[in-house]
Amino acid sequence: MKCRDVVRGLSLVLHDPEGSHYINLELGIWKFDRVAAEFKKMKMKKLKKGQRGFTLIEVLIVIALTGLIAGGLTTTIMQVLTMSHRTANRMTAVRQVQQAGFWVSPDVQMAQNVTRGEDSGFPLTLTWTEPGSGDLHEVIYSLEDLPSGEFKILWRKHYINYPNLDSTITVAEYIDVTIDPNTGKPKTNCVWDGSVLTFTVTATVGEQSETREYRVKPRPESS
Repeated sequence: MKCRDVVRGLSLVLHDPEGSHYINLELGIWKFDRVAAEFKKMKMKKLKKGQRGFTLIEVLIVIALTGLIAGGLTTTIMQVLTMSHRTANRMTAVRQVQQAGFWVSPDVQMAQNVTRGEDSGFPLTLTWTEPGSGDLHEVIYSLEDLPSGEFKILWRKHYINYPNLDSTITVAEYIDVTIDPNTGKPKTNCVWDGSVLTFTVTATVGEQSETREYRVKPRPESS
């Protein structure tokens, strides 16, 4: 049996879909409300059954859009990470050349004698006699290979009354001594003209390089 939407007074007519039976029921007020509620549920179910799902084209479009969004996000994230990595390498290179200048400059100012090695000028040896005590100070800057072998470490050894070793310090890392095509000289080198030491230092970290040039003159009282 299905319920027809025909209500007369307090009577409800139930109609057989095949048209062979009619049943007329006399209902009270409370039964009428119950039947109306059931009828409403049946109507809602019909509406839900009538709803259509997603077509294959719609699903493919959604998948394509999701792929585009995911690809865009991935590209953006990779660019941010790459920029962050480059910035970190740049800052590391800057710190290395700053450290080199921080240590070499005051030692050169104190030096009474400057002796440089061949080619790049390393090892660089600086000596002076301390006023009052008469102690002889000798500072040697040398370059040694990093474990990777590509770049160098700048070392500082300080002797007081040689061969008494006072300290050994790693001054800077990632020192680049490759030949500069513009000058034909190593990118890290020192030149002594008899009165001024020109110390050029380059640090390379990843693809980021930083170069600084320090021109230092010994103090008159040290000469």
